[in-house]
Amino acid sequence: MRPITNMHNHQFAFLSPSLKILILRNFNGLIFGLSFADPSPRMNSVPDEIVEHILSLLSNARDIAACTCVSKSWKEAVPYIPSLYFPRNSFDGVLRHADADATIGRMIAAAACLEELVIYCPFSSAALASWLALRCRSLRLLELRMDGVADKAAAAASDGEYPANELDCIGVVRGLETLKLWGVSLTRPPNWSSFARLRTLEIIGATLRDAALRDTVHACPNLTDLALLGCDGVGAVSIELQRLERCRLDFLGPGNSSLHMSSPRLEVLEIQGFSWIRVEQNHRIRRLCIAKNAGRVYKVDMWKLADLEFMSLRGVQWSWNAVSSILQCASEVQHLVMKIEFCGDFDTLQPFPEIDLVEFFNNHPKLRKFEIHGALFAALCQKNSLKNLDSRFMIPCLEEVVITVRSPLNAEQKLNTLESLLRYSVKLRRMAIRISQMKNCHEAADDFFKEICKFKYMNSKIIQIE
Repeated sequence: MRPITNMHNHQFAFLSPSLKILILRNFNGLIFGLSFADPSPRMNSVPDEIVEHILSLLSNARDIAACTCVSKSWKEAVPYIPSLYFPRNSFDGVLRHADADATIGRMIAAAACLEELVIYCPFSSAALASWLALRCRSLRLLELRMDGVADKAAAAASDGEYPANELDCIGVVRGLETLKLWGVSLTRPPNWSSFARLRTLEIIGATLRDAALRDTVHACPNLTDLALLGCDGVGAVSIELQRLERCRLDFLGPGNSSLHMSSPRLEVLEIQGFSWIRVEQNHRIRRLCIAKNAGRVYKVDMWKLADLEFMSLRGVQWSWNAVSSILQCASEVQHLVMKIEFCGDFDTLQPFPEIDLVEFFNNHPKLRKFEIHGALFAALCQKNSLKNLDSRFMIPCLEEVVITVRSPLNAEQKLNTLESLLRYSVKLRRMAIRISQMKNCHEAADDFFKEICKFKYMNSKIIQIE
């Protein structure tokens, strides 16, 4: 009566070290106390339930294929495997795609209870259709890297052939709860009816068109999580999902695309690449990130952000109306990150107008952490930015501030602003000053840096220079 530890017999010679460790741990934990006449355990004697449990912990197709060679009972347990994962390099060295398709097909056919299927290696759209038809009743999670399939479809279209949308076959898997697609082409709407159980949809690196994206989202009415990342080709995106809670949209290019959202349960919104943004007032947004790496942000309509905890605004150029509008809506924000380089509605890049420091913090009384980039910090350091300071003013909740300074110009006002932040922030624990891309050849740079160092020396417990 002892745990089984002698696992180095001929039955395990071909298994990977990590697989041996997994099997060994499960034997010691699950069949401790069983005795065997043969000191080297016979794998056919292991109870089926334990074999099925061990195989349920595996997903990599190579590991599962290796386990089928352990014994007859292990091979017979393959139908109970819940998940299969085929990495990108699963069939490196295989000359014909048909051979890879056949191997994947055999494993899917053997896994009668398959719930999760992840395929990153190349495959054909015809083979995919047959696999999904075979396991349409049991599948709950499907993740596909389809850039190879999309390339073949594009080549066929260039030759004058217009094959059916390679995504059409996914429509037979009505019970899907999670769908993730990499490198797809959504220039035509897929022939899907409705995925009533689908909760998570991720599309990454896709070429999209407005109508195709609209119909795709419409076929998934009960989504709680939506991610469209690294996509391009759309002009207007409209999302109306009643159960959506988390949404990430990342669209490439400098184009002037627009976004309209209406989701009453929305809590997390992270978007990049839109110039016009409108979110209807019935939402619960707690985390908001808006970025525009190329081009301009012209307008943002968010209504009151009563539940907002974190907000990040980034980009090269924003209209001042967009900035002031979103700041007005975000009066309840607790953590604010602002990294916008320039203002202006047209091609000419303009500096930000003066921002009254007292008015800014009075309008954001719950702000606890504030990260501000050079251009917006400069706007807080103008001649009239501190004119309303008096002894009654107080910044009640600010605990941490991170300031990026990129120019020694207007040095006196910048130092005054730093001193004011320190003096009036009654809970301030940390002030980090980042000196970024400041040209040392500028005559004022050295003097300004000396003043910053003095300021840090006098308040060394709070101030850091990065």
